[in-house]
Amino acid sequence: MSGVQLSGAEAMELLQRGEDAAEAQDWPVVAACYEQFLTAFPDTPISAELWFDAALAHKLLRNWPKAYELGRQAALRAGEAEGNAAWWNLGIAATMVGDWGTAREAWTKYGVPLTPGEGEIEDGFGSALVRLDPDGAAEVVWVRRICPTRARVLSVPYGERRFGEIVVHDGAATGERRVGDHTFPVFDELALWLPSPTPTWRAQVTAPAPEDMTALADAFDDQGLAMEPVDSVTFHCTCCSRGSLESATTVLAGARDVLLAAPDEQTATGILTAWAVAGAGRAWHAIHAKAGADR
Repeated sequence: MSGVQLSGAEAMELLQRGEDAAEAQDWPVVAACYEQFLTAFPDTPISAELWFDAALAHKLLRNWPKAYELGRQAALRAGEAEGNAAWWNLGIAATMVGDWGTAREAWTKYGVPLTPGEGEIEDGFGSALVRLDPDGAAEVVWVRRICPTRARVLSVPYGERRFGEIVVHDGAATGERRVGDHTFPVFDELALWLPSPTPTWRAQVTAPAPEDMTALADAFDDQGLAMEPVDSVTFHCTCCSRGSLESATTVLAGARDVLLAAPDEQTATGILTAWAVAGAGRAWHAIHAKAGADR
């Protein structure tokens, strides 16, 4: 520490300003006030909490180097009890800056079991949903979690996002979706970890029976790609989206617009054609690149 001197009155003023800013969700001011206090008083009885709050402010600002730097200090003072949020937030920040050793240590000390190893974490953490761009379009998509905070997008997003992206999500669920007897958490996206090279295409198909539409989805899935009917997208208000919703599982037949995740038009049309000739009455036409396909 730099040895900055603060009087008692100045220290109290900083803490009050930080507290007021936190209530107003003014995270730059929160971070500035608490960092200034901690430079002078790194280890008072309240400092451990302030290290955590300062790191959290930078997490909310998506300032990952600072969230990592201050998060390490918070974790050092967090103790050994499992479930301390300082270790969780450090795990996220360490992931974002690529310090896999610290990320592994943080998840382990939080209480998350990991497959032993070194380097990037790619375990199986099950299926879930992520709310992409939660302060914007807030589209909820299916994902497969590959570490405590990262997940690969399995859906074909309706907006300009892409199948196959790897996103970083927060740890607290902000809703749930029910499919039969199973319940899956919905997490808010924090950041895009790795963009996807797979563009989205839109086409019109005719599926005489629900089984034909299922066969089309399977045909894309067999190639490690994906298909989504456009009319499967449902819109909810913020309150309902963040609650507990039943996910529709009914497969509809007939003429439908579909979204296709494929590396190029030739691949998409090849799968569509093979599907069409394999079943009576199946057809497709009018494929075109969706917004963002050429980025």
